[in-house]
Amino acid sequence: MTVAIDDELWSAIGDPTRRRMLDLLLATGSWTATSLSERLPVTRQAVAKHLAVLDRVGLVEATPAGREKHYRVDEAQLSRAVAQLTAVGDTWDARLRRIKQIAETIQQTKTQEEKRNG
Repeated sequence: MTVAIDDELWSAIGDPTRRRMLDLLLATGSWTATSLSERLPVTRQAVAKHLAVLDRVGLVEATPAGREKHYRVDEAQLSRAVAQLTAVGDTWDARLRRIKQIAETIQQTKTQEEKRNG
């Protein structure tokens, strides 16, 4: 089965601040933009923008709580991201195995030619 790669999802995950935010959310469950900004070296406004990106790709869900929103990781979407990463990793592992086979064949051919000529 081939897993379609969602470039927008991976672009969102590619930012180190957003990955740190996901780590914090996964570790403790639910945070507001204010509480996240207290743990990160960025402003609350920057945190809000990062959360908007994560929300747009479905990695977090927001629940209104007074004037703020509580954010938590959408585990189904995170699982989809993990499946995509696994698929990409499997593809590259297969490519690297094939490159290794080609290199070994080339080396064997060289060694055989050297024995014949040497």
